[in-house]
Amino acid sequence: MSRIQTCLDALAQAQRKALIPFITAGDPSPELTLELMHGLVAGGADIIELGIPFSDPMADGPVIQRASERALLKGVGLRQVLAIVAAFRERNQTTPVVLMGYANPIERMGQAAFIDTAKTAGVDGVLVVDYPPEECEEFAAQMHAAQMDTIFLLAPTSTDERIAQVGRIATGYVYYVSLKGVTGSGALDVDAVGAMIPRIKQSVKVPVGVGFGIRDGATAKAISSVADAVVIGSRIIQEIESAPEGAVVSSVQGFIAEIRTALDS
Repeated sequence: MSRIQTCLDALAQAQRKALIPFITAGDPSPELTLELMHGLVAGGADIIELGIPFSDPMADGPVIQRASERALLKGVGLRQVLAIVAAFRERNQTTPVVLMGYANPIERMGQAAFIDTAKTAGVDGVLVVDYPPEECEEFAAQMHAAQMDTIFLLAPTSTDERIAQVGRIATGYVYYVSLKGVTGSGALDVDAVGAMIPRIKQSVKVPVGVGFGIRDGATAKAISSVADAVVIGSRIIQEIESAPEGAVVSSVQGFIAEIRTALDS
């Protein structure tokens, strides 16, 4: 059983919803990323999504694009991201870490080498935005053989056929994009999300997390009423950008703690 499944099973038994924050590795610096990861856990995060900086992040809005640009300027690539995960594991052996990114860095390393290195570093799952399920069944099988999960995106435009495809090979959880567009855009329609989740669960047997458009405790709480997990990314990046120098970790930790409190209320 993967760390992700262990975590989500325990939360389900406790009738609690998972809190999954996203940050970009290397933003604002590799050293601070490591401390941010520990701060997220201290604030109440259950699973950490760690973005792999990429020069053409097609699903990401301007906020996360800026985070990628800052990380790339620091020279952070896939190997540095894996080193950050390995350093995180020196102090934390329980919190699942999911890498979120694009196919190009993995293809450059080679899928087999990536899987071996990620497993050694302590990665628990990957979400590769441009690995559609019909094109990565072999990759998913290799990941599962290494006891790591493959997480896929679904969207309001997903057909029943695509949902079924994802349901056949997804492990860990499925990430439902709550709105059309890129990260950080649009207003959240909780009723629309609530109508989609039962349709997804007809074919998908792993928990469903919802992200895009969740910005505060109120929206997180509303989404948690219809989903198994809440994913927050752009709003955390904005917290990183606006925090006073020297207070980035404490600001982000405080923000996550507010979301945790809202989810548990």
